[in-house]
Amino acid sequence: MNIIKAYTRTSLILRILAGVVIGALLAVSLPGYNGMCILGDLFVGALKGIAPVLVAVLVASAIAKSGSGLSSRFNTVITLYLFTTLLAAIFAVLASHFFPVGISVDNVASVEGAAPGALDEVFRKILKDITSNPLAAIANANYLSILFWAVVIGLALKIVASERTIASLGEWADAVSKVVGWIIQCAPFGIMGLVYTSVSASGLEIFTTYGQLLLLLVGCMLTVSLVVNPIIVGLLLRRNPYPLVWRCLKESGVSAFFTRSSAANIPVNMELCKRMGLDKDFYSVSIPLGSIINMNGAAVTITVMTLATCHALGIDITLGSSLLLSIIAALGACGTSGVAGGSLLLIPMACSLFGISNDIAMQTVAVGFIIGVVQDSVETALNSSGDVLFTITAEMRERMKRGN
Repeated sequence: MNIIKAYTRTSLILRILAGVVIGALLAVSLPGYNGMCILGDLFVGALKGIAPVLVAVLVASAIAKSGSGLSSRFNTVITLYLFTTLLAAIFAVLASHFFPVGISVDNVASVEGAAPGALDEVFRKILKDITSNPLAAIANANYLSILFWAVVIGLALKIVASERTIASLGEWADAVSKVVGWIIQCAPFGIMGLVYTSVSASGLEIFTTYGQLLLLLVGCMLTVSLVVNPIIVGLLLRRNPYPLVWRCLKESGVSAFFTRSSAANIPVNMELCKRMGLDKDFYSVSIPLGSIINMNGAAVTITVMTLATCHALGIDITLGSSLLLSIIAALGACGTSGVAGGSLLLIPMACSLFGISNDIAMQTVAVGFIIGVVQDSVETALNSSGDVLFTITAEMRERMKRGN
């Protein structure tokens, strides 16, 4: 018990950093040991398993207990989610224009999975997913459907349920949150396993084969995370945004980088919001919503990979088509799933804007999966840390208006 107490009293960030270092050292000295890989699989599996249940009970409880003071905060956070995703796509277009990178799409292995052919297919799928069976949605981690039914059930409970019933639902939400806390305490061991797996499988070769493309992608994402988003937050809060930005990157972005899943990082973001003293009724809805529509990194990936294909094929890119690509990438990004590699299968949709065949576009997707060990990790860190950053910003802006 003394060891456990000492472990939990130590900063979680320090423990995670220790896990990263130990995992990398073990991967170099003892590569290929499956026992280490299991730690990462167990950690991500536990997060993915509990996250749908957590979202369902927290959102339903929050809606059932909610008053009239949530609407302005939701308006702010949804606007931030959508606006910054569009800004990320526009910035990626500009970066690709000034630093054009072409990729070879010949002799690349095929990719399994069907990609949507047009934007309307994305939205048809979204509308279809929303109304799927709620129990199946929880089992399959369909967060669109989970959010929809949780809101509907929460509104129904608000109308017909007694205070005792609503309080009981809140207790279930607290119990699930406690389980999440236990899982998060195991993060250093899980991340140690994830680092071990990544370093053992890919080594450092990934940085040289597609180095220029990776540099452009990561450079765009880091600029959005460290320049674009802080400017917006600073303008809204009228203060230095970087202490808040660094905390979100440190406590949310680090774990998202290794899990490579916005959905799996939902419990981590909620725990950070709790420590920041935010309104649980607000963040229990805004965080899951952000994992679906706040997709800055995904917009960058879709835009950069599409334009890299255009450069490789010698396609002329006009200003009008670039702006249209930004809009399509932003809207399409909002339809990506909250799992690893979710943005890559939307590249063919964006490529179709320039008349690029699906066969060539899917080869670009294959390149994306090759560099995904880095690209998708940075993308998820940007997306997920942005969820909690903009949630906190909306809450603090509301408090400023109230004079608190």
